[in-house]
Amino acid sequence: MKEALVVVDAQNEFSAGGKRAVPNHSAALAAIRRQVDRARQNKIPIAWVRHHNKPDEEPAFMPGTWGAEFSLGLGPKHGFGPEAVFEKKVYGVFTGTQIQEWLSIYGVQSVLIVGFFAHMCLSTSAREALSRGFHVSLDPEATGACDIEHALLGRQTAEEVRRSALLQLTNMGAFVIDGIAWASTAEGSNLVRKL
Repeated sequence: MKEALVVVDAQNEFSAGGKRAVPNHSAALAAIRRQVDRARQNKIPIAWVRHHNKPDEEPAFMPGTWGAEFSLGLGPKHGFGPEAVFEKKVYGVFTGTQIQEWLSIYGVQSVLIVGFFAHMCLSTSAREALSRGFHVSLDPEATGACDIEHALLGRQTAEEVRRSALLQLTNMGAFVIDGIAWASTAEGSNLVRKL
């Protein structure tokens, strides 16, 4: 099954100096870089997703700002497999972009999705991919979330939020991979595990 890597919102805004800091940001970025290196070594297509807030939304991810830029060392490069940038203004990358058409050009049927926030843009993008018939895999180490709280529903830590989001996606049919083992192989399709 032809695969692509989808890197969702690996942007500076999620770093310690950003407006949406993720507690495990450094570790998640290291895991994302492992997946990018594996994809490039095997000439696997990489879709780079970048979020931009709308002008009337909170002042984060504004086009042209440091926070909206890809994290250091990330973003498309030439000389490997096909790589493209898809910019979105909503949670899901399949809404309002040409990513589905781009993936079909390369015969992609399976996507490995990594990035931020696990409970928002990554989750929405994974759900959109599942509903469009893609085989969806997730590397839990290459994801991050933030603490969330609601007056009636209570509070969850970033780790609880991340794990809960991934559990929900596996319940919908997504697969969780062992990211380190997967990144060290050209064919990682059997390296799945339960959370």
